Amino acid sequence: MPIDHFHNDSIYEPHSSDTFGLRYWFDASHYREGGPVIVLQGGETDGKERLPFLQKGIVAKLAEATGGIGVVLEHRYYGASMVLSNFSTSSLRFLSTEQAVADMAYFAQNVVFDGLEHLNLTAPNTAYIAYGGSYAGAMVAFLRKLYPQVYWGAIASSAVTLAKYDYWEYLEAARLFGPKECINATQAFTQVIDSILVEKADPDLVLRLKSVFGLQDVRRSDDFANAISYGIFGLQDLNWDPAESLPTFNEYCGNVSSTELLYPSLAPLTKEVGELITRGGSSYVNNRALTSQMLNFIGYNNITVIGSCLRHNMTLDDCLTNFDTKFYQRDGMYTGRWRPWPYQFCTEWGYLITGSRVPSDQLPLISRTVDLDYTSFACKAAFNITRESNVDKINKLGGLGFRYPRLAFIDGERDPWRAVTPHAIGLPERESTIDEPFILIKDGVHHWDENGVFPHETKPGFPPESVVEAQKAQVDFVRAWMEQWKTWRTQGTGQ
Repeated sequence: MPIDHFHNDSIYEPHSSDTFGLRYWFDASHYREGGPVIVLQGGETDGKERLPFLQKGIVAKLAEATGGIGVVLEHRYYGASMVLSNFSTSSLRFLSTEQAVADMAYFAQNVVFDGLEHLNLTAPNTAYIAYGGSYAGAMVAFLRKLYPQVYWGAIASSAVTLAKYDYWEYLEAARLFGPKECINATQAFTQVIDSILVEKADPDLVLRLKSVFGLQDVRRSDDFANAISYGIFGLQDLNWDPAESLPTFNEYCGNVSSTELLYPSLAPLTKEVGELITRGGSSYVNNRALTSQMLNFIGYNNITVIGSCLRHNMTLDDCLTNFDTKFYQRDGMYTGRWRPWPYQFCTEWGYLITGSRVPSDQLPLISRTVDLDYTSFACKAAFNITRESNVDKINKLGGLGFRYPRLAFIDGERDPWRAVTPHAIGLPERESTIDEPFILIKDGVHHWDENGVFPHETKPGFPPESVVEAQKAQVDFVRAWMEQWKTWRTQGTGQ
């Protein structure tokens, strides 16, 4: 794969004429003559994590239904698809959405599949259909628009077609669709915490607050507030298949929703926590119940936050600070598990999740001390990026009203990323058609249509009917797209 597809763009200087190895996997077991190539874009992770979808996910379903070849294509700079020898800021200059989208086009025009060398399976001789979820969903949507002569169609699942620098709306899905007891309690905790940290800012009272959480050694108040907020972020990780789902959100809500003390060892803190709630001025209707819920919140954080730090043999301040400049300055190959995606959101996408921009008439779910100065620090420390992300570069390609022929949008009703997809709440209704499918999965979260189970594993209600219907619709409209392809191949009209 060419390292640099855009030799006329100065942002990639110094340019490179070299190539790198872009990793992919394919399954041709369903292939029949004239069938398409279904390319799943791996996105911001190791491509190996997407391999199950070749066997029992949406790619397998589409390949079987159309006699196609299923492919998982790894994203440059992730997994084993290394472009340069390190992850320095200079070496990361070729990591951009437009370069990665161009990779997909180049792949379709040049690939030769092992064992199928006698067939011309490149575009436009063969129909190419792209699939992606989340960031990769936005990629394939842009791909369909930028390279319509290469990719016949695309399915964009949970596609974040709107880039946004301050994405405070991320937690709106939890507020709107999460268990009410959990959400009310979390808002009450945050009100108390912000009142003590920001409004009163009494050092003794702040220390008392940190101490009931066992975090008195965490020096910065924003680090403290951020550290105890992790549980509410877990909604995105819920999936209809227990094998794919992470329990964090349900565990968190189960803890803080209970008005019974779940951690008897914390009973001695009852009076102190009650006083902190009173001093914090909670508007919660039942402070006695809230005291038990906050003790459970403390117990949950003792296990998840403090426990994690202790397992890594770190001091709490070192473990929980957002301001470890030495960490951010590391750029060797071993940093590939975290460094590429922050570079992408610092340069192009934004999505800094804050509590500070939540409307003033609404109680936030995370502290208002978690602001843009806090969340953008990694951009400054790791990459010396002091300006806001260039979201306009992304948004000129997409936006919330994005549509294109043979481009499908599949979204989840409860997805934290829904607010930056074409299914954002409040947008005008859009009809779903074969040419422009537009499907919202009831109760769905983040690209719930991507994974699947083997036929013998299905049972009534599993997968959920909404997922079954969404995947069946995809099979139906891709089959229709292939009929259009056959007509185009015969008549030579229209891309």
